[in-house]
Amino acid sequence: MSEFFRWEGNALVLNLYVQPNAKKDAFAGEYGDNLKVRITAQPIDNKANKHLLKFLAKSFSVPQSQITLLSGLTQRSKRVQILNPCQIPASISQIKLEN
Repeated sequence: MSEFFRWEGNALVLNLYVQPNAKKDAFAGEYGDNLKVRITAQPIDNKANKHLLKFLAKSFSVPQSQITLLSGLTQRSKRVQILNPCQIPASISQIKLEN
């Protein structure tokens, strides 16, 4: 089992390593015990966090209100909680996120 995720009931908790200022938004595979995520936003005035939450909402087919940033507000390493994810993104589907 990968260390970058765990299920807590109907919530998926992800450990992320975020790379801001990327050329495109994308999941970039495992990075130690984290899932690396590249996002195009700059880490200024909370723009990167807001963009990350939008990207995750779209990727997991949930409203943004179902995603919570649990830790890492000002750091690259973050923990997020996604309530009732409707889908697992195809780019990480080879890594089983089954309950």
